[in-house]
Amino acid sequence: MLFRSDSLPEGRVEHVRDVSKRRGRDFEWSFVIDALQIERDQGITLDTARIWFKTAKRRYVIIDAPGHAEFLKNMLTGASGAEAAVLVVDIAQGVSEQTRRHAYLARLLGLRHVIVALNKMDLVGYSAARFEEVMADLNAYLAGIGLSAQGIVPISAKEGDNIVQRSAAMPWYAGRTLVDELDRVQTRPSLAEAPLRLPIQDVYRLGERRAIAGRIDSGTLSVGDEISFWPGGVAARVASFEEWGRATPRTSAEAGRSVAIVLDREIVAERGMIVSKSASAPTQTTTIATQIFWFAPEPLEVGRTLKLRLGTATHDVVVTAIDHVVDVNDLSQSSAQRIERNGVGRVVLRSGRPMVVDRYADHPRGGRGVLSDRFAVVA
Repeated sequence: MLFRSDSLPEGRVEHVRDVSKRRGRDFEWSFVIDALQIERDQGITLDTARIWFKTAKRRYVIIDAPGHAEFLKNMLTGASGAEAAVLVVDIAQGVSEQTRRHAYLARLLGLRHVIVALNKMDLVGYSAARFEEVMADLNAYLAGIGLSAQGIVPISAKEGDNIVQRSAAMPWYAGRTLVDELDRVQTRPSLAEAPLRLPIQDVYRLGERRAIAGRIDSGTLSVGDEISFWPGGVAARVASFEEWGRATPRTSAEAGRSVAIVLDREIVAERGMIVSKSASAPTQTTTIATQIFWFAPEPLEVGRTLKLRLGTATHDVVVTAIDHVVDVNDLSQSSAQRIERNGVGRVVLRSGRPMVVDRYADHPRGGRGVLSDRFAVVA
């Protein structure tokens, strides 16, 4: 895709051709992105990589994420920052457990734009019958988890079929190319239109004043706005924005902007608190039920104490219940006493002090976090 759209830097193709030749292999396109020695030796992606890509319509950032079960933590790291997903499926293998797991995780992360690339069509003789068979299986699974593919494109990544240009090898396919499907993805609404959420990162003393600093996750903030600080709900008004090296003081800011605000009165504020408009407050609670993906080697059991990181806040939580686990293959739910590695389940977490959260459907950043144990992220 990068090659056919003239997105590769000069000399990159020649470099990959030389590397492939020295290794006694045919031209290996994956070497364009997989630059680690172990990735090239074993033919797998281990870590995420970000690549700029441009079409006539807009610019993209491709987050190349690993697929193997051993590196699902890295896959989640990449996918959590995406707006759309391209699910690559080996047409010869069909809908494998790995395909189902990745589709389920896309759903868990809230990715609603999913494009499927049925790859390696050259290995099945560009068979229309095989394409229809795998497409039917995949559509059935996606429907079961509440997803639908925006498009399912038969491709050969190695030969470039249906990537940027239509393939003469598949005259039976009347649909769009992979790049055409990407250009059809609707960008999500601006976060500036959502309710204000500002996680506090730090509080600075400026002489007799205090500046509250953080990055606005969503919404807008202006001088004179009445805002509330959670937990607690203490209210104050924005007196000014504090900025260094700016000739004209800022009077407003929106999602994505890091700010330091000064209030019209002294209140107790600290790292981890959430700032909102008084009319659209988040939820303050000591108990939450949440869907988790567990990837620590040892299973998760009731009674385990973990650290929950939500925004800039960290909470000590106890797993008080495991409601159910989900089999990503057949989507069945069953009761269980533990969640095994790479398992998905719904658990209840309880904290000794109030947590500030949003429902994921209402506010993704406020409804998603990570669980850690002894500084290692486990879920």
